Amino acid sequence: MAINLELPEKLDSTVERSHLAAEHIFRPISRKYDLAEHEYPVELDELGKLAKQARTTERAAEGEKDSGEDTVNGANLRAVLNARELSWGDVGLMLSIPGQGLGNAAIAAVANEEQLERFGDVWAAMAITEPGFGSDSAAVSTTAVRDGDDYLINGEKIFVTAGSRADHVVVWATLDKSQGRAAIKSFVVPLDAEGVSVERLEHKLGIKSSDTAVIRFADARVPADNLLGTPDIDVKKAFGGVMQTFDNTRPVVAAMAVGVGRAALEEMRRMLEEAGHPVDYDTPVAVQHAAVAEFIRLESDWEASWLLTLRAAWMADNATPNSLEASMSKAKAGRTVTEVTNKAVEIGATGAYAETELVEKWARDSKILDIFEGTQQIQQLIIARRVLGKSSADLK
Repeated sequence: MAINLELPEKLDSTVERSHLAAEHIFRPISRKYDLAEHEYPVELDELGKLAKQARTTERAAEGEKDSGEDTVNGANLRAVLNARELSWGDVGLMLSIPGQGLGNAAIAAVANEEQLERFGDVWAAMAITEPGFGSDSAAVSTTAVRDGDDYLINGEKIFVTAGSRADHVVVWATLDKSQGRAAIKSFVVPLDAEGVSVERLEHKLGIKSSDTAVIRFADARVPADNLLGTPDIDVKKAFGGVMQTFDNTRPVVAAMAVGVGRAALEEMRRMLEEAGHPVDYDTPVAVQHAAVAEFIRLESDWEASWLLTLRAAWMADNATPNSLEASMSKAKAGRTVTEVTNKAVEIGATGAYAETELVEKWARDSKILDIFEGTQQIQQLIIARRVLGKSSADLK
């Protein structure tokens, strides 16, 4: 059986448009906003408008089956291609494009048709983590209490990407703490709503061009129909609805890692060739320079990361459960990008460690890609549960 790994022609425009933006908009200002943390990249405003126009055009084509095929190549595959190309330019700037927040992926994952229409053009951040927990998403303590036609939300969220720049935020909150994880729901909350305040912005190791905020909710009132999914508490289904968000966003984060990794591999190859050690795929690795052998090994891991990411996104487009595959792509890509970028710094020595090149920046940026949307350890745990058929209670 032959497997065709070529992307459909209808996605060529996405790749070309995103790469041009990465090359001609992101790369030239990458160092500027790395040094000017918390300063808004005004150069992205026009790009945000163009992206909005492109999304409007693409929505009409989403869900269409390719000619002669029984499968769909839609929004999820397009999202990972876009993330890969833009992150090759600058992953922090990619996370700062107006209208393309992680919360938008959450809306796309679980919103109904009316909500998809109503929130189609918002810029939504994602608020999950709290001061009292990180990886254990079931430990949400932010509350949402029904009050007539509204919900009142109270709590504090930390590490909210684009939290001071987006116009909405998708907030995870519990309807009833006594019901455990089954009562956790996600809400689309306008950031200008009364009771919502940005408390501070974090200073970070990497992705400095992207803001990371602490947001407090004090009796923040939102309409009941801003709840994504059903308000019913079903202990049998636990909080599968909100967790479905990760099945969409983890492949996108994996694609970000693939983009940064490709940038580092390209630079590593250039450095090797300048040093007189070209990569030769027709010669056994064992007889090539040690640094070349290391490059080939890392490149193969990078290729595996990308193939896993494509599979997870394709499954999401075709309504196939992909929790295992989403975690596999995130785990592999997150681990690989940190190894690739650090090896690029090592091979580049003093030149790659200095701020004269972007290599040292990629090494700093890459670490978060192995952490947010679920750490390496959490992904390994999820994969083990799926492979072994264990529940979260059976395998912790």
